Amino acid sequence: KIETSSLLRKPQIHFITLLLLVNCIPIKRGINSPCTISFFFFGINFNFLLCFRSRNDVQTCTSWNAPIIWEGMFNPSHYDQIHRNKGSSVALTVFAVGRLAFLNSSEQHFMSSLPVTYYVFTDSPELVPNINLAPNRHLKVIEVERHTRWQDISMMRMKAISDVIESDIRHHATHVFCFDVDQVFTGRFGPEALGDSVALLHAHYYHLPRMLFTYDRNPKSKAFMKTGDFYYHAAVFGGSWKSMKALTEACYRSIIADKENEVEALWHDESHLNRYFWLHKPSRVLSPEYCWDTSIGYRSDIQVYRLLWASKDYYNLRTS
Repeated sequence: KIETSSLLRKPQIHFITLLLLVNCIPIKRGINSPCTISFFFFGINFNFLLCFRSRNDVQTCTSWNAPIIWEGMFNPSHYDQIHRNKGSSVALTVFAVGRLAFLNSSEQHFMSSLPVTYYVFTDSPELVPNINLAPNRHLKVIEVERHTRWQDISMMRMKAISDVIESDIRHHATHVFCFDVDQVFTGRFGPEALGDSVALLHAHYYHLPRMLFTYDRNPKSKAFMKTGDFYYHAAVFGGSWKSMKALTEACYRSIIADKENEVEALWHDESHLNRYFWLHKPSRVLSPEYCWDTSIGYRSDIQVYRLLWASKDYYNLRTS
């Protein structure tokens, strides 16, 4: 930043500054997105903003001005430094029984520049594997009630997450990310993904028209939706601890209301999550790079795999 006094002493600098501003190129953030304009000079993002112009093959911004994060839009070291300076820290929640691959891979790739605490919810604490944790990384095991159906496990996790945010996380972390355990980190999943409220585009639906999105169409369910913005994947979602407390509480209330009315949403907690993000727009959206299913095959717009979904389980779950 150039102080006024220096501008008075060196008017040529003031002229150069004005010339730079006049020659900045306004760039819209994404395809068919009426987003706020960012400014670029010679292709470099001015003021270190996300470089939306770098990916003209995909939508990089929502209609409500939330960025959609794709490879090539950000400088990793810049985000690492910003969040270190801000003192950001992350709580990762996962419901797991003896899944070594997820935890080991997260140590390699998930928020490696920041303090992270893993909250592992399980009905069998003795089966949680021992892993070598880096400095400023911690693991807490929380015993939960056993459920016979995976649908009940997936829905009841909302209450469990809400409770641990209230009792523990809010005192120790600025952000929370929730993951399904049947996944493996394969690339950087860094602070560029952090935001007040973060949703993930579902890899199986982001290329499809909205009419094919599998929202809950039952008017009796609290998850009922006629239409929406995108179809979000419940395998990954996150945000500030305050936003995540509000989200998990709201979804849990909706799930309980459905149970009292003897209704079950089509895709369980994922249906309620989509409803919530329709009413409360996420401030940041992650591209399918952040949870990809290789069974889909090659897609030119997917330039990196950051997290891989266990496709063999995906199809079993979707049809059970």
